[in-house]
Amino acid sequence: MNPLDEVQWGHDWAWGVPLIALTCVIHILCLAVFTARVDRVLDTMRDRGRHVTLTFSLVMAMAVTLVTTLHILEGGIWALAFRYLDAIPDNRSAMLYSLGALTTYGDTSIHLAHQWKMLGGLEAVNGVLLFGLTTAFLFAMIQRVLPPAKR
Repeated sequence: MNPLDEVQWGHDWAWGVPLIALTCVIHILCLAVFTARVDRVLDTMRDRGRHVTLTFSLVMAMAVTLVTTLHILEGGIWALAFRYLDAIPDNRSAMLYSLGALTTYGDTSIHLAHQWKMLGGLEAVNGVLLFGLTTAFLFAMIQRVLPPAKR
């Protein structure tokens, strides 16, 4: 018996790929808006000669708060999809499973309905992409905020 015969992969991909695209677009748009706002604030602060260390601390704290919120929101989008598809029986489990899959941490006590197993793997792929974007964004924030002499 071939285990692949028991899984209908098409439905997973039909839901997973658009969810990956949606969460990546949300992530990129929010990061772009934040970056534009930080650039404006930094221009104002540099003109006034504000403290670099304080500016760096505040901007990075806001950036980390933003990306944490984004990851939670994006996990919530996946959790809503799992609930809509009846892949997980309750909201709390759906969110816990989703954040676990998104971070590739996983929780061994919560499982997707058998026909949606591949969807969990696709969410993990999405998490790797989102965390890669987040890492690049945070590095770019450090480059923007700290003047070359302070790096």
